[in-house]
Amino acid sequence: VTNWTGDNKILLQMTLQSWMFCRLERWGTRSRRLDMEHQVQIVMDTDERENRSTLWNSACDRFELYVKLEAMSILEMALWKKQIKSGWDANRTKRI
Repeated sequence: VTNWTGDNKILLQMTLQSWMFCRLERWGTRSRRLDMEHQVQIVMDTDERENRSTLWNSACDRFELYVKLEAMSILEMALWKKQIKSGWDANRTKRI
C-alpha cells in the first residue's frame, strides 16, 4: 500500500477481488461486499501515501469486523441447531 505503482495497484485489486470480495459474496452478505468494495476504491483513488495507509488500515479493520460477525452468526446457528436436536425448548425445558 505504501509502495504504489500502476502494476501494484492492479495486482492489489485482483488479490482483493478473490480474497475479500468473493469471500463476502459467498457468505451472502451483498451489502457488506458493496461496502468493502467502496472502502477499497477509496484507498485506490487516494494518491497520498500516508492517507492511503490510514484508509487501508481502516478497510482491513472493517473487514475483520465482518469476519467476526459472520463467525458469530455461524456459531449461533450451530448452537440453535444443537438445541433443537437435543430436545430442549428455548426456555430450557425438556420437550416431551
